[in-house]
Amino acid sequence: MNAITPMIEARDLRMVYNQGTDPVLALDNVNLDVNEHEFVSLVGPSGCGKTTLLKLVSGLASPSAGHLNVDGKRVSGPQKKIGFVFQVPALMKWRTIQQNVLLPAEILGMRKAEALERAQELIELVGLKGFEKRYPHELSGGMQQRVGIARALIHDPSILLLDEPFSALDIMTRGQLNLELLRIWSERRKTSLLITHSISEAVFLSDRVVVFSARPAKVLEVVQIPLPRPRVPEMRVSREFIDLVDHVGRLIGLEFV
Repeated sequence: MNAITPMIEARDLRMVYNQGTDPVLALDNVNLDVNEHEFVSLVGPSGCGKTTLLKLVSGLASPSAGHLNVDGKRVSGPQKKIGFVFQVPALMKWRTIQQNVLLPAEILGMRKAEALERAQELIELVGLKGFEKRYPHELSGGMQQRVGIARALIHDPSILLLDEPFSALDIMTRGQLNLELLRIWSERRKTSLLITHSISEAVFLSDRVVVFSARPAKVLEVVQIPLPRPRVPEMRVSREFIDLVDHVGRLIGLEFV
């Protein structure tokens, strides 16, 4: 039987930012596999290099050493197969919601009729039907982030990268969008890599949680999350969930009472 090739495969990955005479080592000997359709979260101290890893996976930056494969091929630049959801959705204020979702399709030269049909499908998927002609300032922060998710999916990528997409939201909206993200992932099964500072969010959403050390980032442990799917809010008060959150927290130096 042939071994399954990971969708994302990092080997001995090292990243140095050369800032004049004071280089910064962001990643040091990082090894990581993410399998197709898997949901994996990255947690660790602020500034440890999590976003750097996403930039490398997306092809927006190149590693200083080691190698990085996506879908079996060496990463050599930005790739169509990747969708990126940023911490701030950065929507164009002069474009409607539909037009914002369509932006990557325009850049990639997708056929207009196909792109319009797909944009409408995604707007409905993220729960924004009826808001197509609205502008970003007419939407709440949570609604804007939904637009960001739809925009990242417009070109049907194989991989979805999410860089703290809910960090600026209030706790109730964040919880709602956690459930929405799970629903979208269940329907589309995109290979997903999420950065979050919320350990409970990482445990609730993920198949595995990768725990990074302080900079330079090294993988301290990859924690399996055996909670059954579909995930439901009630799981957050289960003993298994609380123990997993406590374990991940202790790995990065947090104590839970």
